[in-house]
Amino acid sequence: MPSHPLAQNAADRRRPGGNGRARAAGGGRGGTRRPLPPGEQFFTPGATGVRAAVERASAAPLVFLFQLPRWITPIVMVALLLAGFSLPDWRGGVAVLPVVAFIAWLAYMSWPSLGVKGRLLRVALLTFLTLVAADRFGAF
Repeated sequence: MPSHPLAQNAADRRRPGGNGRARAAGGGRGGTRRPLPPGEQFFTPGATGVRAAVERASAAPLVFLFQLPRWITPIVMVALLLAGFSLPDWRGGVAVLPVVAFIAWLAYMSWPSLGVKGRLLRVALLTFLTLVAADRFGAF
């Protein structure tokens, strides 16, 4: 299966059969962006139904997140978590919800490639964050 069109730089889209690997050599926009990870498939092989639709819809956001500087996403997540832990009312719950959604989305996207330990860790993390959000909204 060819690479997803979003994973290809402009030169590869013009060249038939391009697979986005030219970016690894510093191609595209002056070489300032990180190269996409190697791989021939952007989607789970044989995925159907909801998984295929979610993977298709997630392709552009994943490529966007990958092209951001590495420190932005962790800093935003930590800031939201700190706000969620420090604010004891509904505002703390609102701060934790985007983190829960982001972790759930990444867990869903990586689920087919995870082992049992990885799946358990993601379920435990999502359970903990959901309980934190529920506590901030006054469920306990």
